Amino acid sequence: MATDLPSVWIQDLTWEEVASYLERDRIAIVPIGATEEHGPAGVLGVDSYVAITLAEDAAQRARVVVTPPIWFGDSVHHAGFPGTISVRPETLTLLVRDVARSLARHGFDRIILLNGHKGSNLAALHTAARVLHDEELPQVLFVIADPLHLARSAAPEIKDTNEHHAGELELSHVHYRYPGKIRMDRLTDAHVDFDEVFGGFVGDDLFGKAPDGVEIVWSGDEQRAFTPTGSFSSSLGVTEEKGQRYHDHIVSRLVELIEWLRRYDGPIGRRDAGKDA
Repeated sequence: MATDLPSVWIQDLTWEEVASYLERDRIAIVPIGATEEHGPAGVLGVDSYVAITLAEDAAQRARVVVTPPIWFGDSVHHAGFPGTISVRPETLTLLVRDVARSLARHGFDRIILLNGHKGSNLAALHTAARVLHDEELPQVLFVIADPLHLARSAAPEIKDTNEHHAGELELSHVHYRYPGKIRMDRLTDAHVDFDEVFGGFVGDDLFGKAPDGVEIVWSGDEQRAFTPTGSFSSSLGVTEEKGQRYHDHIVSRLVELIEWLRRYDGPIGRRDAGKDA
């Protein structure tokens, strides 16, 4: 384990320190977020801060390394709000593929793509990982991690209302880990009437029971029309305590994941998978 490294962040290490790490471990976390509106209380970097803090704290506990974060994601649906910076899904796919190729070239063969942009970005990340693993890097075991799935068992017990974009949980998370980032005087009860806007086919709670539904695509201008504040659910319940509970649960699951990746010796990520002995 990387007990002797001065930082978990690759950008803060020398190449010799990374080489020394690779003599003992081969896991890297790639934090991927977004720069987009998060209502009147949330800063544009919420999703990136989520990915950064989860990666950093899990890496410190599990003694692995983290790449510099990717601050931009698929955010075109938020583009009606000033400050949002979006990249096309294919751009993100190509960027992630290049990052993974660079890591794999030097011996990293357990790569965790940690997405802080809940749900969004996943299409691009799945495409990048599937194509790379199938066509170029069969020896690399790719894992895509997202709070949307890692917090599924804990979130319902932490939150007080439905959780969606710019909601109480993700803003509590950033409020806990980055004090002063959330504009606590701008918390709002503004929310989207999902039944009216989406006809009952889209759930209003990312961690709640979902309807028999579909994916509905909307533009940034259309979003600005149905949620002028940018908030999809109430943020009035933001507290540091909720953020800590949410954060600690996800970090613990990430550490368990890293420990499993160290032990894993199954068919995924083996060059001889599927071949006769």
